[in-house]
Amino acid sequence: MATRPTSSAPSQRMLRVGEQVRAAITQVLQRGEVRDDIIEATVISISEVRMSPDLKIATAYVTPLGVSDHSVVIAALNRNAKFIRGRLGPQLRQMKYMPEVRFRDDTSFDNYKKIDDLLRSPEVSRDLDSDDE
Repeated sequence: MATRPTSSAPSQRMLRVGEQVRAAITQVLQRGEVRDDIIEATVISISEVRMSPDLKIATAYVTPLGVSDHSVVIAALNRNAKFIRGRLGPQLRQMKYMPEVRFRDDTSFDNYKKIDDLLRSPEVSRDLDSDDE
């Protein structure tokens, strides 16, 4: 019996379903269906949704805009995750199982800023200028 090589890269199906879940969560939040003061008062950007291989867990990476403490908004989203999951039904009716939704803080923007700061640092600028000569 042949075994398939295991890969940590998401499959096309996982990517496609993740994008559908991201769009559905975005619609629920935009329509203001979640009755939570913290969520209603915050603009929330969902950058990515990663699906588990069995498509039963959806991890949504969110960035609350204009808020210094992201953990408060993430906690509010996780408190309302079951309600949000219930509201995803009409958009995701083709799925066999409705995925459990988990919210995590998206730190990719912080990583991009660190890289940008490094590239703009005097040491790197000096090295790049010397290469041009």
